[in-house]
Amino acid sequence: MLRARQNRLGSSEMANDVPRLDHVVVDVRGRMEEALAAYGSLGFHLTERSRHSLGSFNHLAVFATDYLELLGLDEQAATARPEIASYPVGLNGLVFWAEDPDKLSAELKAAGLPALEPVSFSRPVRLAQATLDAKFRVVRFKPGSVSFGRVYFCHHFTPELVWRPEWRQHPNGATEIARVTIAVANPAASQRFFEAIFGPQVTRSAADGSRSFSAGRVEIELVTHEALLCKYADAAPDPAGRKEYMAALGLRTSSLAKTRAALAAGRIEPSERAGRILVPAKAAMNVALEFAE
Repeated sequence: MLRARQNRLGSSEMANDVPRLDHVVVDVRGRMEEALAAYGSLGFHLTERSRHSLGSFNHLAVFATDYLELLGLDEQAATARPEIASYPVGLNGLVFWAEDPDKLSAELKAAGLPALEPVSFSRPVRLAQATLDAKFRVVRFKPGSVSFGRVYFCHHFTPELVWRPEWRQHPNGATEIARVTIAVANPAASQRFFEAIFGPQVTRSAADGSRSFSAGRVEIELVTHEALLCKYADAAPDPAGRKEYMAALGLRTSSLAKTRAALAAGRIEPSERAGRILVPAKAAMNVALEFAE
């Protein structure tokens, strides 16, 4: 069982068994310019392009304590990042915060989980005064061991180069990720993966058969394909031939009025119901987005 002892910014001591979401990853492959235009039209303020030492590049939409990463892959870098090369465009990465990645890897292996050795990497961040390296160390699972996407853990050596105040202001009012929805064949079976990591006490069952757990202020929910289509209908993403996949993001906004205005300015046509604004996946690189205050 993993225990979070301090928050990701290293400011306070904690002693609980609740996982914390670090960020989510939207793979855009060779369509980064299209992705930038799409997420700009959706009212997100995106960071400058930065290239990882591993052979990929990204732009971020940074929120209060988590972020959304648009991850690109050049054809030349396909062999450098085989763990992402086979994924279609869409939401494929669910990343939890890790305090001590080396200890975490050992604990996961001891629990019988297919964790890999930690990997360190960096990317340059250009600031007004200098260009500095943001540094990370991640713990991944063996390729193919998770049926619905990439789940891994990230430690930030330089959080001050990610969660900068000037990057957290979004025209659409987005302040944090509220929900990650994953479509699976059997929610009860899929929840056992997370229970093996965090302990059985973290997950919850619903009357409709879905399963969920909290990762900080974020709800991770496992739903059937039928439940996903019932909720999102034509706004749901294209599975791209997959039986299980990460499908949708819920986002908290400081103001739905801001969200409406930003989407109108970007010529996005969402739907609205019960105090929520829904953006179809086709407008967000195959990710359904739902905004709520």
